[in-house]
Amino acid sequence: MKKVSAVFALAGCLCAQGLDPESLAKPRVGEWPTYYGDYSGRRFSQLSQINRSNVGSLTLAWTFTANPAAPPTFEGLERVAAAGSVPIRVGNAVYFTLPDNVWAVDAQSGRQLWHYYRPAPGSHSVNFGAGMYKSRIFFGTPDAHVVALDARTGKKLWEVAVGDVKFGEAITMAPLIAGNHVIVGSSGEGADTPGFAVALDPETGKTQWKWSAVPKPGKTGSETWMSGKSGEEVMVHGGGHPSMTPTYDPDLNLLYLGTGSPRPTFAGEARVGDNLYTSSIVALNAENGAVVWYYQTTPHDTHAWDALATPVLADLEFKGKPRRLLLQANRNGRLFVLDRATGESLLSAPYVTTNWPNEVNGTGQPIPQKDREPRPDGVLAPTGATDSRPASFSPNTNLFYANTDPNRYSIFYRWSGSSAMPRGRAGVERVVSRPDSVLVALDYQTGRTRWTSDAGGVGGVLSTAGGLVITSGANGSVAALDADTGKVLWHSRMGAMANSAITYELGGRQYIITPAGASLFAWALPER
Repeated sequence: MKKVSAVFALAGCLCAQGLDPESLAKPRVGEWPTYYGDYSGRRFSQLSQINRSNVGSLTLAWTFTANPAAPPTFEGLERVAAAGSVPIRVGNAVYFTLPDNVWAVDAQSGRQLWHYYRPAPGSHSVNFGAGMYKSRIFFGTPDAHVVALDARTGKKLWEVAVGDVKFGEAITMAPLIAGNHVIVGSSGEGADTPGFAVALDPETGKTQWKWSAVPKPGKTGSETWMSGKSGEEVMVHGGGHPSMTPTYDPDLNLLYLGTGSPRPTFAGEARVGDNLYTSSIVALNAENGAVVWYYQTTPHDTHAWDALATPVLADLEFKGKPRRLLLQANRNGRLFVLDRATGESLLSAPYVTTNWPNEVNGTGQPIPQKDREPRPDGVLAPTGATDSRPASFSPNTNLFYANTDPNRYSIFYRWSGSSAMPRGRAGVERVVSRPDSVLVALDYQTGRTRWTSDAGGVGGVLSTAGGLVITSGANGSVAALDADTGKVLWHSRMGAMANSAITYELGGRQYIITPAGASLFAWALPER
């Protein structure tokens, strides 16, 4: 069953809807045309109509709640919808997704324009959003398909399979359009397969190139998995799924992917070596998918400390020299600053305090610690300082903002005898502490914390030229903070917000959109 519902009276207002691909490199100030707002991943907006002096007057302009008349094929809509979907806005429409579903909503009123529904098998835990090229909307499905829709009507234009749901593969990322390539990466929370990224033709869906996060036996990097037949068998199930939307530098024509953890996750003895290209930041040539450089943030990862956090791009001075930088607050608790043209490590600094030894090698990579690897009787270690929730960087304050879990610990167990098992996680993680998240503002030059706030939450961060940081807060709230000091200036309770806010301007009015559960909340200053 596939279904498109539309409000006929409004269909005509989308007849001119479209996105100039060139504008993706330099989006108009008032729009939010991609998952991160632009290619850089900074999640920073130049809008300042809403600012630190008037944010306390924010009022609810409109709300949109997903129509339960055509429910997704999973239970717990509110729980699942809270897991990361971020809307985009182009022209007069906001596009919003949940697993199996895409909606187009009027950006000034919140009225539904159309709804596309495609039930699918597979895991329905999350869908991060949609991508747009010209007048086409692209989204991934729980059964590892990519679907192209007409942005004006919601009608399906094409659909292609890029993975296999029988092996647990899915597409949850919001697609990125780079030139004439639609980029998606595999999600493999339950998949014992090598992760991959693929480029599709936006007009036809034809595969242009495909890159594997685990090298083929005999290829460069395969030696980091162990030689011999047993090593090859492990590589067949190697993991490393790049499930989050990459960032892109059009001038260098490089895509920046963060990859997931290796498999078997908790049994490192089964995969001796660093296990490239898992738990890594990888720069790919956008034209052919070739690896240009890589930086492994956690060699031989045995705790699911992946590198899925956003690789944020910024042109900044570093140590007195202009640099093209890449910044990432990694799950392993370190802030990495790299030269994004070459992959050179410029800074590796802890931004949380953990019981995990912070010894690093000459390039800033953590040195694996045998005494912290999972074992049958368990070992206490950090669960992860952050995860895939997007961070933000403000060029006005030169601060990097991220929601973190600085004191969250688990006991990691490895199944007895699992060192010879090539599949699965080969163990279990039991969380023993669940403290509230903390929003941190980091100095990218040193990695030092400028300020912290307990207003942080499990969602992403947005910063603006109005001197604001917008974040999901504790207990299902949204908060606006002073970007310089971290002082809370405004907050409101909405419900489960594990998503990320966006902002845009339309009709001379700035809106801040906060997704929560299956709803969108649009905030603005009172009309005069």
